This record gives sequence, structure tokens and C-alpha cells, in this order.
Amino acid sequence: MRNCDRELQCGIVKGEEGAEGKKNGHVTLHMANCCYNGDFDGERVRCSNGLWSHRGWEMDKFDRIYALHRMFTARRYPVSLQAMCDELECSASSVKRLLGEMKDILGAPIRSQRGVGYNYDRDVAFELPGVWFNTQEMLALLVMQRAVAGIGDGFLNEELGKFQHRLEKSLGRVSSSALKELARIRIPDFGRRSKELPLFPELTGALFERKRLRVVYNSRSQNESCEREISPQRLVYYKNNWYLDLWCHERQALRIFAVERMVSATVLTEAALDIDAEELDRKLTRSYGIFGGEPDAQAHLRFTARAARWAAEEEWFPDQEVKPLADGRYEILIPYGNPTELIMDICRYGPEVEVLAPASLRQAVADHLRKAANQYA
Repeated sequence: MRNCDRELQCGIVKGEEGAEGKKNGHVTLHMANCCYNGDFDGERVRCSNGLWSHRGWEMDKFDRIYALHRMFTARRYPVSLQAMCDELECSASSVKRLLGEMKDILGAPIRSQRGVGYNYDRDVAFELPGVWFNTQEMLALLVMQRAVAGIGDGFLNEELGKFQHRLEKSLGRVSSSALKELARIRIPDFGRRSKELPLFPELTGALFERKRLRVVYNSRSQNESCEREISPQRLVYYKNNWYLDLWCHERQALRIFAVERMVSATVLTEAALDIDAEELDRKLTRSYGIFGGEPDAQAHLRFTARAARWAAEEEWFPDQEVKPLADGRYEILIPYGNPTELIMDICRYGPEVEVLAPASLRQAVADHLRKAANQYA
């Protein structure tokens, strides 16, 4: 049995039954950041050229192969050898070895044009086997995974956990130091009202399959429960909490339910009523706050020069109007409907902000602050 003269870098070798190192069988080889299907005899993998290869590529070769693949697929014209050396930060001989390995092991349709450079043969379809990520992309995915971890009790946690485990194993083979440094990423979730969302699977299933739901919802403002038949429209993640934009068939109107306040949810066989995305935006997102509704007024706020350093870099609303003043103060205009959330956010700045208009909002904020001050009188 002949050995391939180029070594194939291996990660975890799994047989069809999942046992690592299964001999004499067809396997899926999970390399540093891709997958390879082939035959395995316990130590070697049969390469695409029919020869056998031992484990052993340095891990950074995968990043370089991935970079070369991106260069060839993104550019219409040949890439010069010098350009590849500069991009990969390696010698010309190293680049040529990589090109050879891509052709012989991965079957890449690389063409060489003397004095010009290298490119893919556009008449031959080619993709790297499996899903490839370079080190930076794997780190970015792991940070993203940590950012969304825990948003669905027992549902997304389980699925994302599997993905995280695979990414961490791949990253560990590429850069064990980078994996250890992930502990330096801290993403607190202060402000989340509930860490447990047991109905998340039913909601997402009905949303994507376009089915109606029968839900029991407990309203905080009314402090009572009601049963509704609804057509889910959109799941919205807002200020560390989940909300469901929906059409209520009993009220014949759009509503927004806080997901953690849903007591039960049953997926029905009836098809959901679809509301046009522009109509959803017009009714639900044109004014400040998650429950803002359609705008009927415009708040005019003025921040002190000190507070402006923060307020100027904060987006209060996508359609806000801003006006920096010569003395360092900062003014902002925000459309709103229901003022409840806006009043709370204005009061966060205390004496550092003043409501200039309308008079009704100015009075509401003043009353709110006065009641707060009376608590300490």
C-alpha cells in the first residue's frame, strides 16, 4: 500500500458508529476546521488521489488554504505568486507546496499561467469539503454563541451547546491559547426578566411553519390572564427580553406579547394570517419603545454638555433627529406614541436632561421625578 507524499492534517477521526479511531471503515474526518470523507485504517486516511496519508499537517495550513480559496473565488483574474506570499506571510516555496496540496489532496482546479499567476478553472465547480472557518471566524462564532446563550431554556441552549462544543474542539486544535483566552469574554445579561422560556420551541415552530397558536397570556399591566388565538408574525429581541409580534384573532388587531408572560402555547393546524412587513413596521416600530404604537407626538430633549458625551453616541431611535449645540449641549427629537418607556428612559439621566416639548411629556416627567423625590423627603 503506497503512502501519499503529502500529509493530511487530521483532527478527530470517527467511524460510522461514532467511535474514534475506527479501523478499516469509511469515516468522516473532522479536521481542524473542515470535514473530509474517506477511508481510514486506524492511522491513515485515503486521500482523493487514492494514496494514503498520515496525520501531520501543521494547523495553520488550513487558514492559509482557506485564504487561498477565498482569493481564487473572489478574483476574476489570476493571483500573482507575490500577492499570495504577501497575503499568507510565507515564502514562495511554501505557497507552491500549498497549491500542490490543494490540487492533489482536495482536488482544487488550480491553473498556472506563466508570468501571470494562479486561478481556478471557472469551468470546473469546486468548493472546499465541509464547512471551513479560519481561526478568527471560529473565535467570532464562539463569541456570538456566548452572546445568545441562554435565550431559550432547554431549547437553544442544547443546540447551541453542541455547536459550541464542536467549535471549541476545532479551535483547540488550531490554537489552544486562543481557546483559553475565551474566558476573557464576559457578556452579562442584566435586565433580562426571565432566564427560562419553556414555550420557545412552540413559538419558533409555529412562527417558521406559519401556524396559528392558542396561548394563555398573563398581562402585567392588567394582572390577569386571558386566552387568545393568535397568528405569530415576528420574534423580537429587545433590551435583553423576547417579545412576539402577533395578530390577535379575537381583537382583530396587532398586539405584542412578552414571551416570558405566556403561560401556555398550543400549535394549531390552521394556517397563520400573514401581515405585510411594511404594515408591521408602520404599526409597531414607528415610535419609541417596544409598546410605542403609531407616533402621535415628538419629544424634544436637551442634554447638558456633560451628558451629551454619552447621549450623542446612543441611538435612542432609528429615525431620531439630532442637533449638537455650540456650547456642548445636545438636542434630540424622537417620535413617540405611548410615553411610558420614554419617560423611564428620560429619567435615567435625571438632572442632565430637560424635556423642552411637548408640554404634556414635560409635565409627565416632572411628576415622575417629583414622586421619586418625595420618597426621600
